[in-house]
Amino acid sequence: MNRKHQIKRVYVKSIDDYSVKSLTPIFEEHISTTAQIVTDKWRGYAPLKQHYNIEQKFSNNGKNFKELHVVIMQLKSWLRAIPTHVSKWHIQAYFDEFCFRINRSQFKQSIFHKTIERMVIANPIYHKNIKQILSV
Repeated sequence: MNRKHQIKRVYVKSIDDYSVKSLTPIFEEHISTTAQIVTDKWRGYAPLKQHYNIEQKFSNNGKNFKELHVVIMQLKSWLRAIPTHVSKWHIQAYFDEFCFRINRSQFKQSIFHKTIERMVIANPIYHKNIKQILSV
């Protein structure tokens, strides 16, 4: 795979539809307005062109988006390996775990250092807070 087209970060979000209303929060959270974005010709991206540098090209049955299809295949394989039904209620948690694993695999050299660093800077979590989270 050409280094220029190597996948560096993966984000997966469960959405109810493909409207610009559903896509905008994903763009706002994960994509810089100065990033160069390549999408398929789907018209739902058109309103986002006002704020993002979006180039649209034909999918050509997925041939123009090989990296995306590799990630989709990896995600499907990973979900199939889960020995239980993946419900809509829990799907985002599974997506988050998949993204965590993929994104951290790119930084194997620094993963331990970053984990320790985050533990040192983070605010302490007390038992009462954990009980509150679990009871929700």
